[in-house]
Amino acid sequence: MGQEDLMSTAEDVADQFLRVTKQYLPHLARLCLISTFLEDGIRMWFQWNEQRDYIEATWSCGYFLATCFVLLNLIGQLGGCVLVLSRNFVQYACFGLFGIIALQTVAYSILWDLKFLMRNLALGGGLLLLLAESRSEGKSMFAGVPSMGESSPKQYMQLGGRVLLVLMFMTLLHFDSSFFSILQNMVGTALIILVAIGFKTKLAALTLVVWLLAINVYFNAFWTIPAYKPMHDFLKYDFFQTTSVIGGLLLVVALGPGGVSMDEKKKEW
Repeated sequence: MGQEDLMSTAEDVADQFLRVTKQYLPHLARLCLISTFLEDGIRMWFQWNEQRDYIEATWSCGYFLATCFVLLNLIGQLGGCVLVLSRNFVQYACFGLFGIIALQTVAYSILWDLKFLMRNLALGGGLLLLLAESRSEGKSMFAGVPSMGESSPKQYMQLGGRVLLVLMFMTLLHFDSSFFSILQNMVGTALIILVAIGFKTKLAALTLVVWLLAINVYFNAFWTIPAYKPMHDFLKYDFFQTTSVIGGLLLVVALGPGGVSMDEKKKEW
């Protein structure tokens, strides 16, 4: 079987998967996408005192401001998740969750940790895709009204979302000389480039979903670590952040790459 035949077979399998899961995929994507916010909001409730004390000690901001920070994170994240899952005021929910990401990036000094910063940006990419999806739903309400084509802001949201999502994979590259690491880096890099430029996008994104899911379950198995150990919380955080990026990729699979992509340009050639 030649390379073109193999690619054609893979695309057929991906198309078949999309036909079977078309009704459920967007819902699964949204659930995965908001999972890290849901987990963090619940953690704010159960670790209220620890989180407040940490912020108070780190920023010397006093008891009241530290309490406001934890309360804002709790309500902002859980409230945003409820709105996204219920499909109500999704755009406002996305802007609120963007604000939470920015707030946590500063409060927990993520700005100076490149790995965590890239993961937060990837999370922002997922929210951009969710925002683009909510815009397309809004447009569909006016199906009979003439328009100038696909909304330009939506196209660029999808482009920005795709580019930011691939930052997650940059943090998974291993710079050592073992054959497996070199192979993983080469395949992973090729796939993230395909997603970023929007070429064979659905197939590349679906392959990344499978790859990232396997890595997540294998390396971030927080359930195997006793809850009292710090590594449990660290792996749990990583697990749900990665699950959110999987949700973003599933949105790419469900919605396609958008207007600013090679897949879309190919239709014009």
